[in-house]
Amino acid sequence: MQIYLDYSATTPTRKEAIAVMQTVLTQQWGNPSSLHEWGQRAATVVEQARIQVTGLINAATPESIIFTSSGTEADNLAIMGVARLYAVPQHIIISSVEHSAISETARLLEMWGWEVTRLSVDVKGRVNPLDLKAALRHNTVLVSIIYGQSEVGTVQPIAELGKIVQSHGALFHTDAVQAAGRLPIDVQQLPVDLLSISSHKIYGPQGAGALYVRPGVELMPLISGGGQEMGLRSGTQAVPIIAGFGVAAELAAQELATETPRLIELRDRAFAQLAEIPGLIATGDGCDRLPHHVSMCLENADGEKLSGKTLVRQLNLAGIGISAGAACHSGKLSPSPILLAMGYSEKAALGGIRITLGRDTTEADIDWTVMVLKQVLQRLTPDLSLVKR
Repeated sequence: MQIYLDYSATTPTRKEAIAVMQTVLTQQWGNPSSLHEWGQRAATVVEQARIQVTGLINAATPESIIFTSSGTEADNLAIMGVARLYAVPQHIIISSVEHSAISETARLLEMWGWEVTRLSVDVKGRVNPLDLKAALRHNTVLVSIIYGQSEVGTVQPIAELGKIVQSHGALFHTDAVQAAGRLPIDVQQLPVDLLSISSHKIYGPQGAGALYVRPGVELMPLISGGGQEMGLRSGTQAVPIIAGFGVAAELAAQELATETPRLIELRDRAFAQLAEIPGLIATGDGCDRLPHHVSMCLENADGEKLSGKTLVRQLNLAGIGISAGAACHSGKLSPSPILLAMGYSEKAALGGIRITLGRDTTEADIDWTVMVLKQVLQRLTPDLSLVKR
């Protein structure tokens, strides 16, 4: 028996996306920049996918969707695309719980003389809008706050934060990689200027992402060349992958109303059962939370004997796929920077685990996983009596 519960890492490519990719590979394989029939067939595929991704977030025009190779590249294009407009370093604001695609890019800007403010979060992982308001400066040109945190599932008050940034006159970007396709997003109503999406988080193929750019927002491209993607991302488009992305986006939008409530029920079922395990505590916001996301941490984790990664390995042996927040560098386990930013101890930050649900997840999967996790903890920590008998 195998149970995959790591849908925040990647989702299996759905059969409808695979089918359209096979058609494109065999029948519409031209260069979309070419003017002849073969090229125009490929160009039509790309533009159809652009319309499909537009529909997922209700963008006003398809031209506001810029295809990239990943959510990471979309994040980089948003941050660096704004920064490269300025000859003199300015000021940007991010949160302390951003994905590394944002935090590492901000670190690079600091090396180039930019000022970066990292907003603190509460124990639930949420940014206080008042902190954002206080952090804004006369030379703040960009604010980037993650929509739904990938490790602990917390959803930020994006609409409120965006209004604050908008009233200040700066640009607002959000990494919506974990939220798109799982929560309704309407960029015509949401006060965001830039928004990142990833194909393989919504059952599309790996290797494609998109950056929404509000009409009128100016960016400098990171890749120069033939001027594809409205001049913001040169290079021949990966037509089959983009086609699969488009189909996945369209189907995600269609299924949102039924799939999101189903995932919330499964998520809450998991939390209720995991709450019965002493020493294992829920992380993130219990209410403002991604619908598919369950995260916990071991209160008494020990990097040498018991950590989140230990549990990942043990569950893998039982045929269950989950993930952990702590990272291993040069053989030494490092605590999760996200949990540390939320105020957890270093011990607890070594014990974070993430269970994320998807289209194929059932109640039986949840029940079996919790049972196995209890058995693993009982075997690993018999003296601590972590598990109720």
